Amino acid sequence: MVMTPEPLVPAIEALAGVKRPGRETRVVYLSPQGQPLTQSRLSAMAVGPPLLLVCGRYEGVDQRVLDLAVDEEVSIGDYVLSGGEVPAMALIEGIVRLLPGVLGNPESIQTESFQGGALLEGPQYTRPPIYRGLSVPEILRSGDHGAIDDWRRQNAQARTRVRRPDLLEEAGSGTAADPCE
Repeated sequence: MVMTPEPLVPAIEALAGVKRPGRETRVVYLSPQGQPLTQSRLSAMAVGPPLLLVCGRYEGVDQRVLDLAVDEEVSIGDYVLSGGEVPAMALIEGIVRLLPGVLGNPESIQTESFQGGALLEGPQYTRPPIYRGLSVPEILRSGDHGAIDDWRRQNAQARTRVRRPDLLEEAGSGTAADPCE
């Protein structure tokens, strides 16, 4: 099943206006053929013009919908789902959490995975200091913020090297920009 251009194109035009340069609303079609959704793309979308998300179903939409009414296609990964609703929810979640006032501590965004570079976030700990024989690293309880930042940086790099070496390769030099700075 492919979604027909009628009534989809008129519906998009009614909500976003006719496709033209400078149109305020960006029309985004969720598709495995689109550009990958990345943290930097989410950050740009969070401060950009309003979005209208178009979700295909099964085989997607008629090509003329893309040609006449869509500004960009976005993919959440190299796999196929039955529809664009789940990718749309992922995109919305990724954007909304970047908006001012959504997170309790807006500074926490700065040290998350992919923020400001290609590193994964390092391990996280909370209370109690010892649980089933496993301890929170002493450095994290030291109060030495410089040493804690160094520890977080080293662990983010180590975790990325083990779990996602492709990120370091994409960054070019084997080391990625540091989200802790």
